[in-house]
Amino acid sequence: MLSGTGRYADPWHPFTDTSAALADLLGAAGFEVSIPDEVDAALADLAEAQDAALPSLLAINVGLPRDGAPSPGTPAAAAGLTRWLHSERPLLVSHSSSTSFKDLPAWEEGLGGRWIRGTSMHPKYGPATIDVLPHSGAVTAGIPDFELLDERYSYLRTSPDITVHATHSHDGADHPLLWSLERRGTGTGRGGRTFYDALGHDAASYQSPEHREILRRAIAWISRD
Repeated sequence: MLSGTGRYADPWHPFTDTSAALADLLGAAGFEVSIPDEVDAALADLAEAQDAALPSLLAINVGLPRDGAPSPGTPAAAAGLTRWLHSERPLLVSHSSSTSFKDLPAWEEGLGGRWIRGTSMHPKYGPATIDVLPHSGAVTAGIPDFELLDERYSYLRTSPDITVHATHSHDGADHPLLWSLERRGTGTGRGGRTFYDALGHDAASYQSPEHREILRRAIAWISRD
């Protein structure tokens, strides 16, 4: 798991708490979770590793570096993330990670959307009503609409290839909050699976049983052969 440390931390997101909540969910699904200290170095390692040495799943819970340097921060880091996005391996992405890696077009393609500066926004943090799309697949089947404390990302730019699983209403429009994507492979190879969760601003979000259940199912979906 890549967590918001170093230049990928910010003053608004308690990444230690939210990454711990995600690690609990991944651990319950049978994954052994490690969180490296340095995001760009960990991404660069993905570029160099033999296929057999790659992790079985990549989870990303980071912010946007505000130091003016590129994101990803090095060519090797960009190569590692690109390799993953073009692979068959699963990707779980949380909340503010959609604001990050702004200098890598493959990130938006592999995520299925992104936060757009000057367009995307969120209403004030607080009680949020989440509208579940129960017919969007097994990830949400039978799960009712729910409420939780969180931020509600709005006006994200999204791909027509995503499957939206939950939305919220703001200014008379429905805005996607949770979606899945079957990524495109390279050449004749198949692509991997991505699940993006725009919720998860802080630990309170993970106290919602409905939110946790969707994530449990999403982890199972992205990691299924």
